[in-house]
Amino acid sequence: MLETVVIVVHLLMALAVIGLVLIQQGKGADAGASFGAGASNTVFGSQGSATFLSRITGILAAVFFITSLGLAYFAKDKADMLDQVGLPDPAVLEVQKPAAVEDVPLPEATKPAANEADVPVVPGQE
Repeated sequence: MLETVVIVVHLLMALAVIGLVLIQQGKGADAGASFGAGASNTVFGSQGSATFLSRITGILAAVFFITSLGLAYFAKDKADMLDQVGLPDPAVLEVQKPAAVEDVPLPEATKPAANEADVPVVPGQE
């Protein structure tokens, strides 16, 4: 249950960080503000949205990293539980080569005859 909550929060933080990074303007976009491009009329004040959005992006990124560490912890616990169950290590397992047809011993009655003299005679069918 807790792992599901962490996964949902992790996905929401990832989407929020992507959205906030796409909303933000680059440093080159502030050059027009010094010539009166109307940056003082923004919702976030005369400094623009850089400090507000940067702070929110940093907080969301920190929550994203914390949930990443939580998911790594859950993955390690699952791996430890599998080791306790007793599953064999794949590196230790030997790969068995299937036996070739020539290696399988056949009963004497089913072996192919080399010539007619080697064919056994069944009584009644001579």
